[in-house]
Amino acid sequence: MTVTEIRIIGGGLAGCEAALFLANHGLSVTLYDMKPDRHTEVHKQNTLGELVCSNSFRSDSLANAVGLLKAEMRQLGSAVMDAADRTRIPAGSALAVDRMGFSELLTERILGHPNIESISKEITEFEPEETGVYTILSPGPLASRGLITSLKRLTGKKYLKFYDAIAPIISRDSIDETKTFMASRYDKGGADYLNCPMDRETYLAFYEALINAETVNLRGFEKGRKMFEGCLPVEEIARRGEDGLCFGPLKPVGLRHPETGEVSHAVVQLRAEDNEGQYFNLVGFQTHLKQGEQRKVFRMIPGLESAQFERYGSMHRNTFINSPELLNADFSMKKYPSLYVAGQISGVEGYLESAASGLIAAVSILLRENGAENQMFPETTMLGGLSRHISTFQANFQPSNAIFAMVPPPETRIQGGRRAKREFLSKRALQALEGFLNNYPIFEQ
Repeated sequence: MTVTEIRIIGGGLAGCEAALFLANHGLSVTLYDMKPDRHTEVHKQNTLGELVCSNSFRSDSLANAVGLLKAEMRQLGSAVMDAADRTRIPAGSALAVDRMGFSELLTERILGHPNIESISKEITEFEPEETGVYTILSPGPLASRGLITSLKRLTGKKYLKFYDAIAPIISRDSIDETKTFMASRYDKGGADYLNCPMDRETYLAFYEALINAETVNLRGFEKGRKMFEGCLPVEEIARRGEDGLCFGPLKPVGLRHPETGEVSHAVVQLRAEDNEGQYFNLVGFQTHLKQGEQRKVFRMIPGLESAQFERYGSMHRNTFINSPELLNADFSMKKYPSLYVAGQISGVEGYLESAASGLIAAVSILLRENGAENQMFPETTMLGGLSRHISTFQANFQPSNAIFAMVPPPETRIQGGRRAKREFLSKRALQALEGFLNNYPIFEQ
């Protein structure tokens, strides 16, 4: 196929990643996004690559699956990783970014690239298979109703949806820091998290208030929804058992008070949202409580009695396709090989995984344009693992973050425990990826 057009529908992380990768390798791209004329229920800014749920890209450690994914993406020259690295703010061993700075940098690079034409337009109809045209559909999990209607026609009944929730953000000057302490879990990185410790009595009072708080009334089409297990509302976790939160977002393990050495019964962690540290996100506090209930319940947390909410937590629609039935390993559709589906709508979960899906689609197009059809990332890489996840049959398919279960286990027993095993898998993956890239001179550009 000789390409005449590459069009990308959606300017989120997957769309921006794909557009910049292809443009940086000399291909011309048209990127469509409905901003600034229209926004989804949760997007507020006019910039591309807007981060909604959190400003964290999670762990940077090679003993963590998403840390390996980051390393692989950096090896490929990922634009999203470069923007994240350049707008990084302190967050212990995690990679957190200045939310606005990150989005503005990606937008600037898209708008300023000579090989990218950026068009502000909502796309609801498109031909899935045209001669000389590649399409990457990456509208995000909050795709517009018109585009969803088109997607339904393309996918038939193999179509699913679930609901997600985002955490509140509060202003730092409203926090009573005499009741908190700065630390990172196990002292990894700097003392970058603001920690609100709870004794058992305080925790139980908070727990009772949380499980009895009033949630937003669901509309008819929202009932019977599916929720992603990795992003459950905090009240849903609490309802699973009295101490459920203590093994989840409020776990105190690895968080000793730096002055007293005390380990609390539960700890709420707050993470900076911006370089100046003016705003903090309640880590793991995705919620669909009513706003008044959020003020009442979350102000029971020590130090947050007078918390001022810059953004309330909310529940929003997330849409994804049953990708193992519909997609090839390179994220192209089985029925329409020149149509790619990327981002969370493809069945991956998380910022990095979404960007990685756009990168995989872009790499596939670049290889196809250079006569290397059907060449995929090695199975030992996390990129290869994501490819298998979305293309391998599962009886009850659900979106997933990057996990080490996606790559084959070590060929021999690794001494040194779980961390040593994971570091071995990461080293093996990066070596395999380097070998793969060395086979194709196009990646040297």
